[in-house]
Amino acid sequence: MKLKNILIVVDDVDRAVKFYKEIFGLYVVLNSDSNVILSEGLVLQDKKVWQETLGKEIESHNNAMELYFEDSDIGKLLDKIENIEETIEFVSKGAEMLRFYDPFGNLIEVRKKQHGI
Repeated sequence: MKLKNILIVVDDVDRAVKFYKEIFGLYVVLNSDSNVILSEGLVLQDKKVWQETLGKEIESHNNAMELYFEDSDIGKLLDKIENIEETIEFVSKGAEMLRFYDPFGNLIEVRKKQHGI
């Protein structure tokens, strides 16, 4: 068995594609309108479709999961985040780690990549 993808729920798939491209450089691998697979195995699912599929309400900012990234230049990433059109809610900021919510309430952590690891 092999883990293939991680799915997150978003209110606006097109807006989410733009966000993840601008901040993380991810690109669309497959677009099925309400379900988009990005590079690195991240799947964006339209909130309305997901709620219909599950028959349950989706709670934003539930802190039940986190997307984890590494970057060699946290300062440059912070500048990038602070200069996009979206308003980003930070949980913590530091020289070695950022933790924030994407525009849809999904928690993201980015740590400074250690050279040689």
